[in-house]
Amino acid sequence: MVMILLTGMPGSGKEEFLRVAKDLDFDVVRMGDVVRAIAKQENILMDDISVGSFAHDQRENFHFGIWAERTLNRIGDSKTVIDGVRSYEEVEIFKSELQEKMVIVAIHTSPDTRYERLKKRGREDKPEDWEQFVERDHRELDWGIGKIIALADKMIVNEGTIKEFHDEVQQFFNDILE
Repeated sequence: MVMILLTGMPGSGKEEFLRVAKDLDFDVVRMGDVVRAIAKQENILMDDISVGSFAHDQRENFHFGIWAERTLNRIGDSKTVIDGVRSYEEVEIFKSELQEKMVIVAIHTSPDTRYERLKKRGREDKPEDWEQFVERDHRELDWGIGKIIALADKMIVNEGTIKEFHDEVQQFFNDILE
């Protein structure tokens, strides 16, 4: 069985990667869903800054792998993409607990492209301005996402059309499922 740990900066195209994975019958587990569910239980305001601060505080108060630990019970026995890996500690927890073949995939997209995508996608966590976008990037980088991107087994650059990206993701899946 294959477990894919998916990482990338906000707006890089992880959702589009997941669309292709779902079409190939992969289970998808989003670490961000775990964060948002627990934040909601704790009555945290559901905007990017508040949820991000909550996630950060939990990492600081417990350890940087806390969100991986809290995600483990959502992972089944079939081929799965775990979305939202942000720290080396999270990777280590998944590797030690799941004992499956792990492939780290990083989606890379330039900051300008990501900013424009985030503004257009209409989620409640979209940045209000460039400064807020940069602040979010710095928060993600402080958690260690840059290290995971650098250590990825596969890097997919997403600067073209959605079709071009889907084709490249499909080729990735064809290669690993052979």
